[in-house]
Amino acid sequence: MINLETLKTYSRAVAFGAVAVTAIAFAGPAKAAPVQLFPFFQPLPPIAAPQPYQPYQATPYRAAPSEEQDAVETPARFRRQTVSYATREAPGTIIIDTPNTYLYLVLGNGQAMRYGIGVGRDGFTWSGTQSVTKKAEWPDWTPPPEMIARQPYLPRHMAGGPGNPLGARAMYLGGTIYRIHGTNAPDTIGKHVSSGCIRLTNDDVADLYSRVNVGTKVIVLPMTERRAELGAATR
Repeated sequence: MINLETLKTYSRAVAFGAVAVTAIAFAGPAKAAPVQLFPFFQPLPPIAAPQPYQPYQATPYRAAPSEEQDAVETPARFRRQTVSYATREAPGTIIIDTPNTYLYLVLGNGQAMRYGIGVGRDGFTWSGTQSVTKKAEWPDWTPPPEMIARQPYLPRHMAGGPGNPLGARAMYLGGTIYRIHGTNAPDTIGKHVSSGCIRLTNDDVADLYSRVNVGTKVIVLPMTERRAELGAATR
């Protein structure tokens, strides 16, 4: 027969063991890592704080060197000056002395303002009488078809500015492709280098531009044998 006291002791041991197992069962999951229901979703990064508005800063445009940026010493005889000049043309008339590379603006009373110029190279000189039909400040440049045919690498259009071959000012001559204009290459003054246009330094063309109006008569003398200078500087 089983002793009653032994049975009671056994029952208490079993009850204690059950309580211990239950405590361990509840304590174990509390220490385990939480179960991820959707492990394939990654948490989103934190939202950055809003930044103050900064306007777009474009890279500054760098033009080609201009006359002011790359100064060239103009020979004394090509500097703008008042000279004695005998002519029957009315004051305000422009006379282009092609062979001597001078432009004269008739002042009257036997005087003229003389400017050094660059003219057409061999095969591109011309002569005749025209008039100023248009004036433009910092003009755009659209090379004529004739020039594009000879130099296909030229741009089809160039906006006005210091790097533009027409320089600071332009005066258009009649219905021709020729102009009196400035230049970003002042070292070409006094030379036969253009495709027929008459070029002055930017400073000189701005001065001439301020003195003439649309309708001004322009006489271009032919390229003949080089002759003595007609204009003598006044003192």
